[in-house]
Amino acid sequence: MTDCAMDPCGDEGRTFLEAISEKYSPDNFPYRRGPGPGVLVVVPSGPQGSPMKGEMISKIVSNIPNLEFLNLSSNPLSESPLDTSCAEAFVRVRRLVLNNTRVSWETVHTFTREIPELEELFLCLNEYEEVTPSVSPCPSLRLLHITDNNLQDWCEVRKFGPMFPGLDTLVMANNNLSSIEDSGEALRRLFPNLRSINLHNSGLNSWEDIEKLNFFPKLEEVRLLGIPLLQSYTNKERRSLIVAQLPSVSVLNGSKVTDGEREDAERFFIRYHLDYPEEELPYRYHCLVTKYGKLEPLADIDLRPRCHAKVDVRFEDKVELTRIRLDQTVAELKKQLRTVVQLPTTNMRLYYIDKELGCAFGPEEMKYSSRVLHSYNIRDGDEILVVPKSK
Repeated sequence: MTDCAMDPCGDEGRTFLEAISEKYSPDNFPYRRGPGPGVLVVVPSGPQGSPMKGEMISKIVSNIPNLEFLNLSSNPLSESPLDTSCAEAFVRVRRLVLNNTRVSWETVHTFTREIPELEELFLCLNEYEEVTPSVSPCPSLRLLHITDNNLQDWCEVRKFGPMFPGLDTLVMANNNLSSIEDSGEALRRLFPNLRSINLHNSGLNSWEDIEKLNFFPKLEEVRLLGIPLLQSYTNKERRSLIVAQLPSVSVLNGSKVTDGEREDAERFFIRYHLDYPEEELPYRYHCLVTKYGKLEPLADIDLRPRCHAKVDVRFEDKVELTRIRLDQTVAELKKQLRTVVQLPTTNMRLYYIDKELGCAFGPEEMKYSSRVLHSYNIRDGDEILVVPKSK
């Protein structure tokens, strides 16, 4: 859109504003074309995206009845401040997108002050390093999307609490936030209605910061991928440790936390900290020990197939403890036993005796030369009976 768009258009003698007004008139709703009713996307004018004047934007907006969604992304609003008289045209807007506009906080506050029912505000890619507080809160705002800025200090983020007391969802991924510094009581007071927070790719590097999320009284959804604290853990460890730390969170990184997963995670959390010194144990550990007791470490069970067994080789009245490979065949075992029993392989008959089940089932003849020994489930202490063949 350019300034010449405000001039009369062709032979019809209509201005651009008149055309916009007609197009979005409620009387023409069935015939209107565009992104949808109550939606306006204003693209930058000129080949280099030269700034759209605040007065011009407000004139366009004021001629669109029932406008609820306004997207001004990539319009360099830092060069075109908006005064209060222009902002009055935005009173019906509920969703406002100001991404990549470098819009000043003063202009943001003008919008939030003059739009009484604003619910969603998008301020991504604006290079914010600090937040200028507003003297007039915006209680209607539910969603603040402020990703890809430079908000590293919690002292800046905490300002959103008084500015937006009804805030339900805070999305601030890719901001490199270094820590959460307030006390529990302060966090409860600052964000009493916060239900969801996205801290993807932040700079959090302490479990104390994760614990502090518990102080947001209504928090139930958290996103925490790509933070330095979790880099040294496996995916399973990351999820289990966070689930155990945040008992009220029901959705983590977009996935629902089931009751079964939570119990497994809490038990894992206890066992994970068993070897920690008492002074290093987190507060949550003591809460979970009260719930489950002090759990013993899980048995270290090796499920890999066994490669060897020590068995008693019995021949006539002699018994010799012999270590045998379980990946060999019966024929290969006979070759191994030649020096033990002093018989040729062609003159041997072998019987396997399971020490635990031998009394019930008796010896099992090892008839098949190509059968592999591990298929007999041979264990340490079992017996191989060697009987010479009858002539």
